Amino acid sequence: MPYINLLPWRETARKERQQQFLAILGVISGLVVFLVFLLNMYYSERLAGQEYRNNYLRSEISILDQRIREIRNLNKTKDDLNQRIELIELLQESRNLGTQIFNEIARVVPAGIYLTKVEKKGSGLLINGKSESNNRLSNMMREIERSELLEGADLDSIVSAEREDQLLSDFSMTIAVKGYIPEQKQGGKSK
Repeated sequence: MPYINLLPWRETARKERQQQFLAILGVISGLVVFLVFLLNMYYSERLAGQEYRNNYLRSEISILDQRIREIRNLNKTKDDLNQRIELIELLQESRNLGTQIFNEIARVVPAGIYLTKVEKKGSGLLINGKSESNNRLSNMMREIERSELLEGADLDSIVSAEREDQLLSDFSMTIAVKGYIPEQKQGGKSK
């Protein structure tokens, strides 16, 4: 007799395939979850490493910023010291300036001119005197312009003698001094 299978084999086969599918789906889901977990750990470690590097760089930058501030302070101190040194050198050079000015005035004043007053005015000198002639005053002004210490002779006034028997004319002249350090500059830098 022929063999007839009356059992529901198709349903059993379907159930077996469904169980295999669910088993494979479970294994794949487990693998996916495991891979996501591994990726999460990997990127978390990378993120933590990057945070560590960022924190290290921030700390190094703050150290360098502090050093830059110190260098700027040192440069400012250095500039201040250089200004003081320059001022001291200028003062040292102009230490004998008064004596040199009087020697130079004696050299540039020709015969026939008599000085009655030499007064310091700012960075220059105001000279009052008497002159036998205007030509002698011109010679004095030329000598002042040739001088290494004096410059800028400016004749303010010439007043001729009121009486005929008086031969001398009064004059007033301002002269600048080369290399003179004004007093307010000295006071401003030495503080």
